[in-house]
Amino acid sequence: MTSELPDLFARRLQQARAMRCLSLRGLETAMGGLVSHNALAKYERGDMLPGSDVLISLADALAQPTDFFFRPYKIGVTQVRFRKKARFPASRQKAVQELAADFVERYREAEELVGDVRRFEPPLAPHLISTIAEAESMADTLRETWKLGHDPLPNVFELLESKGIKVLEVPDANRDFDGLSAETDAGPVIVIAEHLAKNIPRKRMTEVHELGHIVLKFAPTVDEKIEEKAVAAFAGAFLLPADSFAEAFGQNRRRFTVAELIDLKARFGVSIMALMRRALTLGLITDSTYKRFCVLTSGWGWRSKGEPGDQRYPGREFDGRFRQLVRRAVAEEVITLSEGAALLGESMSRVRHDLEQVIE
Repeated sequence: MTSELPDLFARRLQQARAMRCLSLRGLETAMGGLVSHNALAKYERGDMLPGSDVLISLADALAQPTDFFFRPYKIGVTQVRFRKKARFPASRQKAVQELAADFVERYREAEELVGDVRRFEPPLAPHLISTIAEAESMADTLRETWKLGHDPLPNVFELLESKGIKVLEVPDANRDFDGLSAETDAGPVIVIAEHLAKNIPRKRMTEVHELGHIVLKFAPTVDEKIEEKAVAAFAGAFLLPADSFAEAFGQNRRRFTVAELIDLKARFGVSIMALMRRALTLGLITDSTYKRFCVLTSGWGWRSKGEPGDQRYPGREFDGRFRQLVRRAVAEEVITLSEGAALLGESMSRVRHDLEQVIE
């Protein structure tokens, strides 16, 4: 046993426990009292290693394969930015960060196994942004750089992954968290709460909001509140390009039907609230028209109960590249079925089912 092994195990145990939001006493309970929380603390300090029975019990309690605890660290996560509600606890923040680090490690390993590593290249020239207007203008610049044209984007998730930004969806039962962006040794990562899958326009806006935190660089004098507003303006401009949106929305509008706004929502894949905010920014409606709209929708309960038309957007907001990479590695016998299951964090039976029909 090398001297580094207890330290590696200690760090992995801390990470696995953080991902499950378990205290030492909570882990003791999850293991049925097989070992005490004091013994678990010694493992996490690197004072000793568990025996095989305890290791298997730890793996079961923490929903990890046993080899997870001995996998070398390759990825560090920095510059974490959350979109969260005030009641989102520190333990959940830590859990999401550790889930992101673990995901990027597994994703990069899958890329390296099949020789298909996508590296993120910063798309914008170095420029420190000081105003909301500057951030908004960067949306057009980014569309031009990535050659996206001016039409609605069919799949933001897929676009991000194609540019070397890894995207992870995580469960959040209390809906206290929407998303985060962070930098890692393998490029940027965006984490999205799974509950947003039920509201695709909101999911798309969250994805682009986090993209803004990745590609925009702000002057030190810009405070967090202004930065959030600037990133929100960037996201609206990126999803609603000025010329195509103005053509669809119309000039000098004063009256609308909800049905018309739902049609626009379905076309561009953004919320009605975002549509109207963008219309105000572009001068397509007056400030008084926008205020009347906000008063009406508040009375209708849109902010608390949700706005209509969320299910009308026909687009697909997902990308299965990570799963495809692992399937490919298993099918080409670069790794075993059990290794593929460990990379995906899934059961062997699930992975075996995906690979029932292999063409040779």
